[in-house]
Amino acid sequence: MRCLKACPTEAIRISEGTAYIQEHRCIDCGKCHETCPVNAIYINEDDFQMVHEFPHSVALIPSVFLGQFPEDIRVSRIYNALEDLGFRHVFEVESAALIFAEAKERYARESPDIRPLISSFCPAIVRLIQIKYPSLVENIMPIKAPLDLSAIYCLQELQNRGIPREEIGLFYVTPCAAKISAVKAPVGEKRSIIDGVINMDSLFNRTYRKIKEQGKNYIPKQSRTINLSSDAILSTLTNGERRICLAKKSYSIDGIQNVMDFLDKLENDEVEDVEFLELRACDQSCAGALLSYENRFLCGARMYARARKAAERERNGEVPRERAMDQMKDYLLENCRVEAPQPRSMFVLDKDRAKAFEKMERINRLKARLPQIDCGLCGAPTCESFAGDVVINRIGLSRCIFYQRHLERNNDITRQECIAAMNAVWGSDRMKE
Repeated sequence: MRCLKACPTEAIRISEGTAYIQEHRCIDCGKCHETCPVNAIYINEDDFQMVHEFPHSVALIPSVFLGQFPEDIRVSRIYNALEDLGFRHVFEVESAALIFAEAKERYARESPDIRPLISSFCPAIVRLIQIKYPSLVENIMPIKAPLDLSAIYCLQELQNRGIPREEIGLFYVTPCAAKISAVKAPVGEKRSIIDGVINMDSLFNRTYRKIKEQGKNYIPKQSRTINLSSDAILSTLTNGERRICLAKKSYSIDGIQNVMDFLDKLENDEVEDVEFLELRACDQSCAGALLSYENRFLCGARMYARARKAAERERNGEVPRERAMDQMKDYLLENCRVEAPQPRSMFVLDKDRAKAFEKMERINRLKARLPQIDCGLCGAPTCESFAGDVVINRIGLSRCIFYQRHLERNNDITRQECIAAMNAVWGSDRMKE
């Protein structure tokens, strides 16, 4: 019941005692995984051994990965540990943050009639809008996220050195489930150039264990410049995009429920004159992502501490790492666009529009007759979603416990039929218990 209630798009149903996810409604936000008390929901990842199949494997890491480690562990040690685990190259995807910002500014100038513009950074938000707010789909900026821009840069850079594509393996270290889907089934593209996805909590455990094995007296190998600018480091946190955005009126909103509350107001024209929206599904943005090992506030504090050190280095004349991408900036900006996202209906009532309207009226009539307490005993999260399931012939009305009592009172249903209806939802074993 916890995952059933937690899902923001009502994608979960219960049948025969098992919760299952309706994929056409799911946005991969991970709320069900976060809520489940028995770890019945898990997140897939690619086999780590794939890293060793490529002579030039690249770890594309988010800055929040470095924020998982205690402050006394230097960034160079983390890089060295990743290389010892099998990665030939390590690259922070926030290196493309400033190019991503410039691509958004260009698109804003080219599309003056579309406001507010919504960042494409968070794939869970993109899918949420596609499914639940289709009227706002055209507001999503059709621009590749920094992850994809960094992957393009790394691939091109290595190929320019004469390394063939088949020897290059690009592996993204993901902080959330939504970015797995963004790699496996990208919106606006046929396929991603990234070869594999590794869950951040899994790689953190491997990396931290390797650092412990190396001991306190370990001397890191010589590393190339690995420092980012403060803006790039913080771009993945709440207000990260907004701090380098030129829009006069913009908002940064994190947490899926907060985002939905705001989008409801935006769709109802209760919010006006907004130019840009930075929307993130997770509380504290990627620092609070599902696959984080560390507390989101501690991770954020470490990233701010790292950003302050980066700002000090910049004042002393050090050139941040992302400036190395400037040599390829024009190429990246030319290849940063994707096809415009399209609405994804949660369910199609009928291909015939007249029949679809008729079914919608039936749903509304049935919903008005239901108790409206959203108890979930029918296996659907709300009375409204239950009414929709009944009308499109997924389940019978007798699954509603209140309707059962009504039928019993009128002698229209037997006790055994009531038990059979509840078994269909919760399974016969639970009834026996």
